[in-house]
Amino acid sequence: MAFVVTENCIKCKFTDCVDVCPVDCFHEGPNFLVIDPDECIDCTLCEPECPAGAIFSEDEVPAGQEQFVTLNAELSKVWPAITDVKDALPNAEDWNGKPDKLKLLER
Repeated sequence: MAFVVTENCIKCKFTDCVDVCPVDCFHEGPNFLVIDPDECIDCTLCEPECPAGAIFSEDEVPAGQEQFVTLNAELSKVWPAITDVKDALPNAEDWNGKPDKLKLLER
């Protein structure tokens, strides 16, 4: 079972999770990260590293966030892999915890 990046990552894009991933399953879009479910080995290392608390096991995705399971699978096929830590987006702390960010997702 793979891990899933959910809505709170949008407009934050902290990359602490990328640094601990042993199989490089993260992929980077303009303002969001996703996990490739085919590459994820369910090691659990990324979940506690996310400052936004946006990473969940597929079977523990919060109610209302289920669409992110499909979104991670879809976008991981078209976005490039990210293997190095980068600075978070400008104003990431201001966006951390704000609801209803899906409409702000840039593809």
